[in-house]
Amino acid sequence: MAAELSTGALAMAHVYKRIPAISMLVVKMEAEYFKKATGVTLFICTDGDTFQQTINNAIESGEPQVFTARSEGKNEAGELIARFNITWSFKAKAA
Repeated sequence: MAAELSTGALAMAHVYKRIPAISMLVVKMEAEYFKKATGVTLFICTDGDTFQQTINNAIESGEPQVFTARSEGKNEAGELIARFNITWSFKAKAA
């Protein structure tokens, strides 16, 4: 859930109060686990610019656009615990 949130928060920041309104939906999720999480694990997604471009493309084209964002979870020592690929679909709503 933290991995989805790290990507979804970025997506929501880019669709918030957009005109036209944008619908967003997770359509796929893939996960890889490398190490057991035993303490605080921080999930980070750095795909904000690509989210913005994908949403702009959805508005300009009028067609749904799909983007797969990556979120990596690391422990307090900076070791990679897990990697998630969350695929989002964006569609401009009709006015």
